[in-house]
Amino acid sequence: MKLSCVIRKQHYQFASLKEVLAKASEEKSGDRMNRIAAESALERMAAKVVVSELQLQDIYENPVVPYETDEVTKIIYDDLNQFVYQEIKHWTVGQLREYILASKTRMPQLQRISRGLTSEMISAVAKLMSSIDLVMAAQKMRYQAYCNTLIGEPGRLAFRCQPNHPSDDPEGILFSIKEGLSYGSGDAVIGINPNNDSAESVARLLTMSHEFMQKWEIPTQNCVLAHITTQMKAMKQGAPIALMFQSLAGTQKANDAFGVNREILDEGMEMMRLYGTSTGPNVMYFETGQGSEVSLDANLGVDMQTLESRTYGYARHWKPFMVNNVSGFIGPETLYDGRQMIRADLEDLFMGKMHGLPMGIAPTYTNHMEADQNDQEIAGILTALGGANFYMGVPGGDDVMLNYQDTSYHDDASLREMLGLRPLREFEKWLEKMGIMEDGHLTERAGDLSIFD
Repeated sequence: MKLSCVIRKQHYQFASLKEVLAKASEEKSGDRMNRIAAESALERMAAKVVVSELQLQDIYENPVVPYETDEVTKIIYDDLNQFVYQEIKHWTVGQLREYILASKTRMPQLQRISRGLTSEMISAVAKLMSSIDLVMAAQKMRYQAYCNTLIGEPGRLAFRCQPNHPSDDPEGILFSIKEGLSYGSGDAVIGINPNNDSAESVARLLTMSHEFMQKWEIPTQNCVLAHITTQMKAMKQGAPIALMFQSLAGTQKANDAFGVNREILDEGMEMMRLYGTSTGPNVMYFETGQGSEVSLDANLGVDMQTLESRTYGYARHWKPFMVNNVSGFIGPETLYDGRQMIRADLEDLFMGKMHGLPMGIAPTYTNHMEADQNDQEIAGILTALGGANFYMGVPGGDDVMLNYQDTSYHDDASLREMLGLRPLREFEKWLEKMGIMEDGHLTERAGDLSIFD
């Protein structure tokens, strides 16, 4: 495995695959803080040249975290299709990039080769792609999943209605649910982040949202984004859950900090199979994001983008209904500004899709980042062009409980109208019945909460 090259008469030597992958990454403040980023644009280019000439077999034989010590690595390798891998193992990363971007390469071919790619291979090829490359590659892939509704159908774009409240006030949450629904947001899921993480409080929110969905015959899913063990306790108390949530990361050390592992996720899936309210078979909702391992001091010297790719390799084991990044959620210590946030969103969409996941995007930022609504809207438009399955829907784009910025109900409606996309099929029929939408466009009743009186 060659880990050196000469550029402008300067010799660059990298000590390991882990190092060269880190230095080939586009600039991210989290990698710089951990002192693993390239020291200059020239060193970054040298690392990219080295990565482009690596064979996939080189990456396979050198996982960035050892198989013997890490559950994430173990699941990625155990789930790999060895027949497909053997066919392509002598490709270079540069050849893989050319294959993915070739105009004759379509989704069936990408779907097949993805089964023989480890997460580090997918991360490596993303490092060689420009922004337009990432959009073009992501656009080729569209993965569907079914919970109570079908997500990922061509020509459709879904949204999570995110009606958070700083004190979990039922009246305030219901008000936000109604507002989101009145703008056509909520077909992906009505998903509440709880302030109170007790099983009793989570059960109340699940019951409230389920009963509201039943009363108004809304074809969607409910979810309360508490820790998976809390959701399981609530389920044991009889709480109606359509979609089970958990945050995931790209190393076992980070997942240990999250309090989650394969055994717990398997148990959650089995409980959903036995007691969940949804049709299924896809009943899990995962959130990820570049930088979580850094914030937990669990990155093990691996760059943020590669760890995010590993998270997708871990997540696909449970065949989720929804996966989305929240890469700008932590702040400037991981992604310093809007430019870094946009790049991370484009990388995440491509890498998630290359893992065969029904991928959504949350182009988030915090108020202490050097980012603003313009950056967020650019990220939203570009990833929508890349075929993201869903986005968040937050009242006013400002989450008053989690204290960060995300796409608003109005942003959601604008993305659909601008790109000629429609809600999920079953949900669109409900919107038409309620007088909120007609022929794919919102009516004058959009935003009128009196329709729920």
